[in-house]
Amino acid sequence: MDGKYFEIAGSHVTARVLQTCVKWCSQPERDAVFVALQPHLLHLSRKKYAVFLVKKLIKLATKKQLALFISSLHGHVASLLRHTIGAAVVDCAFHQATPPQKRSLLLELYSTELQLFKDLTEQKSCSLLETISKLGLQKSSVLQYMTTVIQPLLEKGIVEYSIVHTVILEYLTIADKTSASDVIRQLIPHLTQGSSVVDGDELSGVAEVPTKSKAKKKRSSEPLLIRIMQTREGLKIGLACLKHGSAKDRKKIIKSLKGQNMKLALGDYGCLFLACLLSIVDDTKLVTKVVIDELTKQLKELIFDKNGRRPLLQLLHPLCSRYLTPTDLICLKYSVPSLVSKDEASESATKVNLDSKLDDVADKEPGGSEDTLVASDSKKDPFKRRQELLVKSELFEVLIETCIENVGELLRTNFGKDVLYEVAVGGKNNVLEGVTDRIHVLHNAIASDAERPRTEDVEHAFDNYHSSRVIRKMILDCPAFAATLWKKALKGKCKSFADGFSSKVVAAYLESSDSKVKDLAKSEVQPLIDGGILKIPDHKAAEKK
Repeated sequence: MDGKYFEIAGSHVTARVLQTCVKWCSQPERDAVFVALQPHLLHLSRKKYAVFLVKKLIKLATKKQLALFISSLHGHVASLLRHTIGAAVVDCAFHQATPPQKRSLLLELYSTELQLFKDLTEQKSCSLLETISKLGLQKSSVLQYMTTVIQPLLEKGIVEYSIVHTVILEYLTIADKTSASDVIRQLIPHLTQGSSVVDGDELSGVAEVPTKSKAKKKRSSEPLLIRIMQTREGLKIGLACLKHGSAKDRKKIIKSLKGQNMKLALGDYGCLFLACLLSIVDDTKLVTKVVIDELTKQLKELIFDKNGRRPLLQLLHPLCSRYLTPTDLICLKYSVPSLVSKDEASESATKVNLDSKLDDVADKEPGGSEDTLVASDSKKDPFKRRQELLVKSELFEVLIETCIENVGELLRTNFGKDVLYEVAVGGKNNVLEGVTDRIHVLHNAIASDAERPRTEDVEHAFDNYHSSRVIRKMILDCPAFAATLWKKALKGKCKSFADGFSSKVVAAYLESSDSKVKDLAKSEVQPLIDGGILKIPDHKAAEKK
């Protein structure tokens, strides 16, 4: 092959052979291929089969080689991004690039003037608004240039790449209402249909080609919306379309998710998209039919999964900072500045700051912060929406039944205990009111698990790290559960549970703000405190901090 690399790379027959060689060869051999092809990489990036070889070289490139390639892109980023094949190469380089290299690629898409300021790539932040302000650029001229970059991408449907998402999000920060609405209107049809570009990097053998073809067809048939939910930028693009699209657009988005909801729910960003969808769409009948019914069939898997539980928790306790990180909350509250009123934007920003500082802000504010997730034309009361999706859809029946059947495992697992707690206390603002009979059955199931004697085989509910804490919280927040647990599992046994993790459960009865709960245990627990056997931890002081 030596001396014939360019000829081999340009042939649809042999390009894949060279790609496989590059993947498995030694570093010196790979370096030789890179040096030989470097002058031709931009040309090969536009070739249907050679593009996979170029991407493989970028992914396996040394720091110096990557810098050389990104340098060669200077002045060609916008034109290559408009090419249906070449766009994949730009995005691949963007993923492999260092922050300064990423900024150099992005600046070329913001304005021709910005390409002259090389020192901008060394900035820690490359926000478009900050850059415009720092250099005193005219926002209108930047907007006009970016429109010429973005519009061809929208027309050709080249919208599945992270670099494109980043550019569109920056564009939306400076776009006026009409321009922003137009971009969102054009994005939605692309997101709700299958992707036309298929990633075929890996080549494992000729015998696997038929299977590979099936995989490609399957992957391209799923909505692009599913594929872009692998990054935070993709999530924000999806949320912008969901929040600022029309009711008809939201209906189209929801219908495109049929059969894909579990895949979304189990993803790091897809679960947040579903949580937002459940919070803002007024058509609860359609949401129940397409989303809720599908999730209900695999509810147990969702409850135990770190991401899968989040859509359920969003219904039970919206925007609770115990279950969502400050970054998650900021993402969920993302909106396009020109498409929301100044009052709404200010209120949303204020609540994000509060959520990042206070662990239980949603608990302490009357009504919580569930009303902060709104669509542009949403009219339904958030509480009513939650009730319709939880109770009217009969999701609660399967949810409570699943909790009862798996109560022991849920109590003792880090993620499962959160859903169990919210169901046991009836959800935020008692959203499960009206189904208290079934909740009482769940209380009895939890108490029955705690009633079992200590054995070496299974760790007792009061002794387990996770279950002791969630039971303590249930006692503090749900007097009905506290009474049931006392009668079945604790009455007359407090002394045996006065040390270790179980002491938190016993002490919770005297920490409760409900006088009836205190009275239940006072005669038995107070002597343990007076005798120095049991200590009440100062949780209130810790919460204030």
